[in-house]
Amino acid sequence: MIKLDQHPAGRHFLQIPGPSPSPDRVLRAMSYPTIDHRGPEFAKLGFKVLSDIKKIFKTEQPVIIYPASGTGAWEAALVNTLSAGDHVIMFETGHFATLWKKLADNLGLKSEFLAMPDGQGWRNGVQPGMIEARLREDTEHKIKAVCVVHNETSTGVTSDILAVRKAIDAAKHPALLMVDTISGLACADYRHDEWGVDVSISGSQKGLMLPPGISFNAVSPKAVAASEHARLPKSYWGWKEIIDVNKTGYWPSTPNTNLLYALAECLDMLLEEGMDKVFARHNRLAEACRRAVRAWGLEIQCADTAVYSPVLTGIVMPEGIDADVVRKIIYERFDLSLGTGLGKVKGKMFRIGHLGDCNDLTLMATLAGCEMGMQLAGIKLAGSGLPAAMNYLCEYPGGLLA
Repeated sequence: MIKLDQHPAGRHFLQIPGPSPSPDRVLRAMSYPTIDHRGPEFAKLGFKVLSDIKKIFKTEQPVIIYPASGTGAWEAALVNTLSAGDHVIMFETGHFATLWKKLADNLGLKSEFLAMPDGQGWRNGVQPGMIEARLREDTEHKIKAVCVVHNETSTGVTSDILAVRKAIDAAKHPALLMVDTISGLACADYRHDEWGVDVSISGSQKGLMLPPGISFNAVSPKAVAASEHARLPKSYWGWKEIIDVNKTGYWPSTPNTNLLYALAECLDMLLEEGMDKVFARHNRLAEACRRAVRAWGLEIQCADTAVYSPVLTGIVMPEGIDADVVRKIIYERFDLSLGTGLGKVKGKMFRIGHLGDCNDLTLMATLAGCEMGMQLAGIKLAGSGLPAAMNYLCEYPGGLLA
């Protein structure tokens, strides 16, 4: 048993689907001395991060940066665009879609959950046809927003956001499109402007490889226009003052200066690598992980191969096996942290994160720890997953994919 006051030899393997490990470059940047957030030096940092983050969202529009978690950015998106009692539709894809709905309800919005039958929403992506059909029924345009999760961290499903936009357009409906890409940004291709997203929501602790503490709203002109008439209470979250002050390189309230140092560094890293290469790297590691799972004879939580996530893989345990017991064994024996099952799938599956600062050997070590841990837990595997993953990584080096 690892004691709380004991530091095991070697580096801890943090393979949860976020917070993800922060690269040494990012940690060093975060350790720079704090500067005056009203001084001339700070404006250079402010302009840099505000400009470079747009390249990650693929937008020419404002990106608001908050000292907050992704949950704060969820709330900011809603309170800036909506009024009490407004009707919004959300799509059940897992635990985080469920939490966002709960937040909307707590704000006094009228949220409606579209769901696939028999819990299949927790194994599949957003169904654009269901959204289109529901919007066509709303002839009076009472629905003010459609809220969906891009990459559902609880299940390992990445939904087709462009298809959702096309569904809204096909229904000729004026509803805003809001997208949670907290775990998708900088891991999976995301295009705020091209896909017609009105508010994109993200956080620092996933593909951006930072500690938690920064969150984002990328906003369209339509969303900004809606904010002028929205009546939900807001002050700290208000876009207008932040956008106005950002034009000078500053923030109206105290920004998290040292995390902005780290953000500037991680944006340099991503843009140096090139976003297409970043996405290819994530897809390649994800496929290697899935090949290992298949070789073990286990089931992947995502049931639709077309929407497999490049961020994480959910692994369903055999009947009668408690996934959290397996995770505990793996943590205590191999100092390897894996994601727990959340909500409706708690105890039924665990999640391997392969995002951010992750490479071939990181993944292979993770898979080895999982395989040994499942054997120690008494799970009868169909075979070893390690050769399947290794052969794929060797056959398709770099960004090459099968």
